[in-house]
Amino acid sequence: MSKAGQVSSVGMASIVATLGIRHNGRVSSAPIAHSPVGGINRPNSVQVGTIVWLGSEVMFFAGLFAVYFTLKSTSPGLWADQSSKLNIVFSAIITIILVASSFTAQAGVFAAERLQKWRTGTPLQFWKWGVVEWFFASFVLGALFIIGQVYEYALLVSEGVGFTIDSYGSAFYLTTGFHGLHVTGGLIAFLIVIGRFFAVKNFTHKEAVSAIVVSYYWHFVDVVWIGLFVVIYVFPLTGV
Repeated sequence: MSKAGQVSSVGMASIVATLGIRHNGRVSSAPIAHSPVGGINRPNSVQVGTIVWLGSEVMFFAGLFAVYFTLKSTSPGLWADQSSKLNIVFSAIITIILVASSFTAQAGVFAAERLQKWRTGTPLQFWKWGVVEWFFASFVLGALFIIGQVYEYALLVSEGVGFTIDSYGSAFYLTTGFHGLHVTGGLIAFLIVIGRFFAVKNFTHKEAVSAIVVSYYWHFVDVVWIGLFVVIYVFPLTGV
């Protein structure tokens, strides 16, 4: 396994960890501090560990962006020709779907902070949903994004944009493909925490913290995709 893969594996393991503490009756979405003997404040280790790992992931994607721009600078004509085959409207639609999943994930965090596992109203009363319903909605939206990305890949391959055909194809599939793998990892994390919520009898602060760190990761992959969408799909339209 590559070094990047090892880092991702360690990070995904930390996402589903279940440490947490009570803070004024709620669980904060920021690292929570507590005061052990001696009055020394220590942040929640799981949340801090997740944030540190996400920092390493920022560097990983920064490297992918560097590769993309480097290859683009050596073949501007190829980039202009191949990028014209991208379907900007379709890509914008799946981007909106992915961004929407961040809002549903955050709504799940708010429910977790209330220690509300299940909905308290009818299925259509989404404002009364619990963390399970909101996280399941995020999973569905994320899965739709992946399906859309696979469909886009199929169309591009049929139009002659392949991974090994030229440098554009290599850069395109390398950057978007690694992001797709990270989204898939987030979908797996959603399933793991939802399964855990079904398994436990009482929804405690430990489960709430696991929901919060999954939301950290999911927001991260959404922000990365916005950057990729602007660079890969929008910039060619503006001549950048």
